[in-house]
Amino acid sequence: MRGASSTFVIAEAGVNHNGSLKLALELVESAQGCGADAVKFQTFKAERLVTREAVTAAYQQRAMPDSMSQYAMLKSLELSEADFRQIHQHCRACGIEFLSSPFDEISAAFLHELGMRTFKVPSGEITNIPLLETIGGLGKAVILSTGMCWLGEVEAALRTLKKVGAAEITLLHCVTEYPAPYDEINLSAMATLSNAFGVKVGYSDHTAGIEIPIAAVAMGATVIEKHFTLDAAMSGPDHAASMEPGDFQRMVQAIRHVESARGDGLKQPAPCERANLDVVRKSIAAGQNITEGEIITRSDLTMKRPGTGLPPSLLETIIGRRAARTIGADQLLDWRDLA
Repeated sequence: MRGASSTFVIAEAGVNHNGSLKLALELVESAQGCGADAVKFQTFKAERLVTREAVTAAYQQRAMPDSMSQYAMLKSLELSEADFRQIHQHCRACGIEFLSSPFDEISAAFLHELGMRTFKVPSGEITNIPLLETIGGLGKAVILSTGMCWLGEVEAALRTLKKVGAAEITLLHCVTEYPAPYDEINLSAMATLSNAFGVKVGYSDHTAGIEIPIAAVAMGATVIEKHFTLDAAMSGPDHAASMEPGDFQRMVQAIRHVESARGDGLKQPAPCERANLDVVRKSIAAGQNITEGEIITRSDLTMKRPGTGLPPSLLETIIGRRAARTIGADQLLDWRDLA
């Protein structure tokens, strides 16, 4: 992933390929063009993921008015292992990292064999100990989403991953609703996760618009994940809650600006403002003529630009000194003016 000062941006394509390899490859190309660091899919088989009676989520029902079971919906969105091999190769050719969330141990083993470098665990799997043990045991970096979680559940998942040998672990704060309401996002929970567990934190966003991910970066997020689609009007469970390329690109650009603006935390004049220092600061100046030998009083002095003379912070040092020579009104004082 990116360096310590850069945000790793994931375009969450998810199942927005609608079961089409062609559309999946187009999502890869578009995500790369938008400036994302990675494009992420979902690897599953419906029969290993959900019962045939399970219902779809409310947001999915709103997006897909035709009534269907969760099993039927997911079955229509499956990609084959051969498809994922092509997607992985296409990501390498396009220069964007391939990610996919496995929803079962078999899928995790396949993605490991494929050479995926980082594993992303979705929020719904955080209590799935067998899957966490499989993923952690691969010894690779793990990004763990924490939507719908209590802190204790996050702690238990981390303990499981670390116990079996997971490498670097990043926690993503997340609110699992589509769209998630702004007043329930609780970005401050990122600091809670960081302080509690001493790991890198990020944010998986389900709000409308680009503002909240940008704010998360300003608050220290090292990873941003955002649902991504070529067309939000397409039929499918997640398109309506996903961001189109134009907005996604603007979000990435804004994130790069914000991460650049965070800086190193040292409070000192920035290089760009040093030239303005003498122009806008003030110096001690004579408010009226001061004759040679005269004791300088406060009423003799004023503060005026530019800041090329003695700074106002030295005012008390100047008061009570004798003028070594005549100082004209409006003249900036110099040490040579003082006896």
